[in-house]
Amino acid sequence: MDIDIPLRDLGAIDTTALREAILDQPDIAWHENEYRQESFYVHDQTQSIVMISLDDDKWPVGATTRGAGWERIAEVALPLMQEIISKHYSQGGEVIRAIAAKLVAGGNIKAHSDIHQSFHCAHRVHVPITTNPKVWFTINGRPFQFELDHAYEINNQLQHSVTNRGAEDRVTFIFDYVPPGPLAYEPRKGLQRPDSLSVELAGTSYRVPPESEAAAGAR
Repeated sequence: MDIDIPLRDLGAIDTTALREAILDQPDIAWHENEYRQESFYVHDQTQSIVMISLDDDKWPVGATTRGAGWERIAEVALPLMQEIISKHYSQGGEVIRAIAAKLVAGGNIKAHSDIHQSFHCAHRVHVPITTNPKVWFTINGRPFQFELDHAYEINNQLQHSVTNRGAEDRVTFIFDYVPPGPLAYEPRKGLQRPDSLSVELAGTSYRVPPESEAAAGAR
């Protein structure tokens, strides 16, 4: 979303539980879904744990699904998202993407802007999980360094890139939140996302994808 400035600092937040859950994941968790890396060359030096994914071609109706990462990190990610949304945004909207993203040591995310319609409608929130002094997040030509135990909203309509020149991987939790109202639909299609395609979990003020029948039957 275009927020008129490159970066908005959303303030301090306790990320201890989420950090422990993400860093405790086995290596296989980072390779269960490689669609992002295979489909977008700018992310070819990253790895992901996908909690909520969006099918761009189905936007806005029935586009979101729970990824393999839901069972891994949702229990601690949902309360953190709730805290951020309740403090900074209109409640009652929908989280349409949520991932833990790893930029490998020495890697970079090439300069790009997010062009799909959903990116125009959603607040893109970054929560650093690990970082080091040689990680730089550049937005519209201006470099930033993110602090741990903070949350940030980036202006993803501006060109942005990330460089990790450190010896350690950089890990960030990212989610996209679409608030209720006119932004919650695709103007060209004139379709509002029906509530039946998402659910509101106990303790949250936003919607997420329902559990699939296949996943429910596998329990």
